[in-house]
Amino acid sequence: MPNTQDDAHSGIGVAQQADGVLGSNEGGSSLNKEIVETECHQAPPDAENRPTEHVALQSIISRRDDRDGVSLSHTVTRASMDRYGNTYPEGGLQAWLVVLGSFLGLFGSLGLINTIGTFQTYISTHQLQNYSEGAVGWIFGVYACLTFFCGVQIGPIFDAKGPRLLVLAGSILIIVAMISVAFCTQYWHFMVVLGIITGVGTSLIFTPAIAAIGHFFYERRGEATGIASTGGSLGGIVFPLVLEALFPRIGFAWATRVVVLLCLLTLGSACILIRSRLPSQPASKKNILPDFRIFKDPIFSLTTAGVFLIEWGLFVPIAYISSYALAEGFSSSFSYQILAILNVGSVFGRWLPGYFSDFLGRFNTMIITILGCLLSTACFWFPASDRRALLIVYALTFGFFSGSNISLTPVCVGQLCKTENYGRYYATAYTIVSFGTLTGIPIAGEILSRCNGQYWGLIAFVTACYFGGLLAFTAAKLVKVGWNRPWIVF
Repeated sequence: MPNTQDDAHSGIGVAQQADGVLGSNEGGSSLNKEIVETECHQAPPDAENRPTEHVALQSIISRRDDRDGVSLSHTVTRASMDRYGNTYPEGGLQAWLVVLGSFLGLFGSLGLINTIGTFQTYISTHQLQNYSEGAVGWIFGVYACLTFFCGVQIGPIFDAKGPRLLVLAGSILIIVAMISVAFCTQYWHFMVVLGIITGVGTSLIFTPAIAAIGHFFYERRGEATGIASTGGSLGGIVFPLVLEALFPRIGFAWATRVVVLLCLLTLGSACILIRSRLPSQPASKKNILPDFRIFKDPIFSLTTAGVFLIEWGLFVPIAYISSYALAEGFSSSFSYQILAILNVGSVFGRWLPGYFSDFLGRFNTMIITILGCLLSTACFWFPASDRRALLIVYALTFGFFSGSNISLTPVCVGQLCKTENYGRYYATAYTIVSFGTLTGIPIAGEILSRCNGQYWGLIAFVTACYFGGLLAFTAAKLVKVGWNRPWIVF
């Protein structure tokens, strides 16, 4: 908890910032700026068990124009401070423009990974119809894996160099990949283009887009990250519906070229808007390589295990719910639409849990949403079969609860470290998590093949993943707050 001296120093800092904001008027007349009141609210005594530990600062500034004696007042935006002394604006035009940029970047990158069910269903029944579900699943397993595994380098490079060049490089790779996929006909074509190039490009955007928000928000980080993450869900609505409408009209190649235009618009805007604020760290072995010594912290280890397990199962419904609908006798049109319906639920699931997590606790909210994923899969997907209404209910509920799997996991990891070390912590965690995203889809495909095309084994696999994730996150929280105080906000 910051001490009195720290609070006083913070008050001076905000006053200085306000002084810079007020400046001089256009006529060049002198303004006497006086700080009338500064309030420093210390964090409550139990702040170490809360999701944030901050000093809220608010200054009311009075200005007097020497020329005409007119007095003006200005209120400085409420800011926050973490336990390490870093201050955060918690809003303002620049901060929300970064959120908008992240939203657009995730629309054009995570929106595509949320569309893998559409791509997998189409190519497995057309270009790659002679390959098994497990073999086709490896393409999208590599795609999901590289999206997170490349954070091993991208996170620390973000800490050292900022987001601009990373987002630009990722945008170029995604656009090139979407242009190239129109010409793919062989298995290795899809592996290189969809699996490798698109996976690396998505990682180059995803990691800095999420991390940049942490430079502007601390107390409201969950809300801001959740808002930005809805971009990925909206992309997961738009892209499947666009492809479903265009496949029968203009074919696969031209449909993907329409996707290129959407990506060009959204990713180009993201390149302009995403930026960092905190001082960069010089590139060195320390901040370019992941630090596996972090795993000595049991809370970090349990958190990483929890993220591994939930993301082991997360992409399975996204990849297979469309083929499940086809297998149960629904039309091809509905099989594409059900993925969009899942992403509709995810829009609210990425924002609302992020909003509530800022005062309920990030880990508490994560535990609740993981439980929701577990129950929706077990209670709705298992008995769905050819019941259209029940499958829609599952898509909406799983989409809602699983939305936090993307938006809250970075916030939970960020809660365990200094902001300037976030890239390295995040990259280290996802070095492990990426192996779950690599193997989840092909394992589910192999289970599907061994069950003779019946989906009960695949659904059981997803259920088991979320059960394990629930245990890991619950244990991480209890190790932090104590086994006799499970109600504590964390």
